[in-house]
Amino acid sequence: MTEFVFMLTQNDVTVPHALEVLEQVRGTGLRHVGCKDIGLSPDEYVELFSRMKRYGMATFMEVVSSDEKKHFDGVNLALRLDVDYLVGGMPQHTRKTLEYLKRSGTRTKYCPYVGEVTGHPCILRGSVDEIIDSGREAESLGAYGMNLLLYRYAGDQKALLNSVFEELRLPLIVAGNVRTFEQIEELRARNAWAFTIGGAIFEKRFVKEGSIQDQISAVMNRL
Repeated sequence: MTEFVFMLTQNDVTVPHALEVLEQVRGTGLRHVGCKDIGLSPDEYVELFSRMKRYGMATFMEVVSSDEKKHFDGVNLALRLDVDYLVGGMPQHTRKTLEYLKRSGTRTKYCPYVGEVTGHPCILRGSVDEIIDSGREAESLGAYGMNLLLYRYAGDQKALLNSVFEELRLPLIVAGNVRTFEQIEELRARNAWAFTIGGAIFEKRFVKEGSIQDQISAVMNRL
């Protein structure tokens, strides 16, 4: 079954009213929720993730910085919050991050970005073969899964999608610019492990003029 991860984010930053939004969606049956490692104060993150766990939700923290120090600031925040899944992080940091997590003894599972990720909001670049090689490296290093910016890929997205499912075996999270029911169906038909949606929910792309709860329900009804 393909899982929907609601990200409390817009433009690759955690929304300032994330706590309020979490309270709005807690009764929708949503099982997976996350956010970026930037946008809130440490105390706000502690409260946000405490509530997620209290509500029985699986928790995701996505790190987005290419700067190594900022990356590991995000990793340490995720460890402090005891998140279920740490996702994102540039491929050049994958080996060091996995070693760091292993030394920490954490139960947190890591799903790094694959391919050349640039900018903010992030864009995926490089050839399909280069992205596949990046995924193979993540596999060889022992990552739990991989985070693919499929719909932010600057090349042939269909070719990339086909190659990923033919060549790689790690659980796949598709993140970034998932904003149509057709994309959701495409990923569900491929049995992708999960996809994330943040901005499209806040932009009300699934139910015109509908509430955030309406957007969540509309996405969940497609799974």
